[in-house]
Amino acid sequence: QVQLVESGGGVVPPGGSLRLSCAASGVTSTIIIMSWYRQGPGKERELVATIGDTANYADSVKGRFTISRDNAKNTVSLQMNSLKPEDTAVYYCKARTAGWTTFWGQGTQVTVSS
Repeated sequence: QVQLVESGGGVVPPGGSLRLSCAASGVTSTIIIMSWYRQGPGKERELVATIGDTANYADSVKGRFTISRDNAKNTVSLQMNSLKPEDTAVYYCKARTAGWTTFWGQGTQVTVSS
């Protein structure tokens, strides 16, 4: 089992920055890919960024968001710059193991508003 806890959400004005973190615990050695998803008001959950051997991003966040992973600390972070109101969402961390099992965090709210 893997447990994930997100932190770092909050309220930020348009153009601002936030850094989200996700701490993994449990059988972390089995994790091969970690991702960030988000779900905005009235929208479906969507993939934001993923990191395994390489990092990949949704087109909507390319050039503004950066995903990084610290395997020694079992954390994955999402640096979000130039935030827009449409980035407002609950952001979720997801881990996928080598056995294709997925685990989700509880989510952290990001609100971009003046």
